[in-house]
Amino acid sequence: MSERWPAPDGLELIRTLVNTLDIETGADSLDTPENRACFGLTEDGVPGARALRESLRATLLAHAGHPPHRAVTPLGELLAEAPLVVTVDRADGSAALAPAGEGSLAARVAAAVAEALLAGTWTRLKACEAADCHWAYYDRSPAGRGRWCSMQVCGARAKMRRYRAKGV
Repeated sequence: MSERWPAPDGLELIRTLVNTLDIETGADSLDTPENRACFGLTEDGVPGARALRESLRATLLAHAGHPPHRAVTPLGELLAEAPLVVTVDRADGSAALAPAGEGSLAARVAAAVAEALLAGTWTRLKACEAADCHWAYYDRSPAGRGRWCSMQVCGARAKMRRYRAKGV
């Protein structure tokens, strides 16, 4: 749906996960083994990944100033048990949070959120306000006030609806 560029660093994992469901058509790419493999998921891990995806979508809607699309488990609860470790680079002493062990999807998401918090980019990851879309996108607008994943599709539709509602 979106013609926007990928999100920076670990936020791309989150953007990609949220965008595995096309709300308009109902197509869920987590239904296929190939797409599950992209996230390191087995079929058994899909229900948890879907819960995480919808909790992330609700959070990204909040970043854009919108209420959740439906009742979901709060993101903090889903990430609370994600095993993370502090890594320290021997060369320069820089530190980061990283998934422990194999790195579950929740742990990789938690590490990406922590990295984005430090970089100041977390709240720039948003969900499109269009109710039939809610596609995740990284808001690169100067003021950080982007509202739609695509100005050519969702933005144009919203502006046309507003224009028609005026009765002009």
